[in-house]
Amino acid sequence: MSITSTAAGPTTREAIAASARTMFAERGFTATSVRAIAAAAGADPALVIRHFGSKEQLFLEVLGPTRAPGPELEGPLAELGRTLVAYVLDPARDAERRAYATMVQASDNEAVRATLRTAARTSFIDRLTARLPGADAAVRAELIGAQIGGLMQAWPTIEPLLGAVGRARAVDLYGASVQALVDGSH
Repeated sequence: MSITSTAAGPTTREAIAASARTMFAERGFTATSVRAIAAAAGADPALVIRHFGSKEQLFLEVLGPTRAPGPELEGPLAELGRTLVAYVLDPARDAERRAYATMVQASDNEAVRATLRTAARTSFIDRLTARLPGADAAVRAELIGAQIGGLMQAWPTIEPLLGAVGRARAVDLYGASVQALVDGSH
């Protein structure tokens, strides 16, 4: 029997989503089972599948890349590298960085990998390609995406460095590297 929404608590679907979000973020995709999610939500495992279709679909819904709008790509191209890095290193983006890292770790799953690639393309790469000048704009946009993705993935290892050198200095240094691709410098 499914729990319905009441003033006192969440629906079964909401409880499953909340449990899954926490467990996927803490344990990753592979180490999190449908049974464990259901148990944490106080639900039958069959309800996880009924509400979400599969573990992959649940994962993508609760942590998927479409949950965040992506970086702002407007503004002067001469500042875009620094703007993108500042966006990624913004302390308010911690949840997005963790969700991204969890998605990348789960990208050995075909459904997750395809969704991650599609989301990156539509929310960032295609938009960036349209902004960049030059015949090789699409290649440069892909490489910028790789640089930004790498920065997000490396967050746990570079966070202590930011305390040592300061966030502004890290934005300047890494931003210059990204800016070289924005500009198409040789």
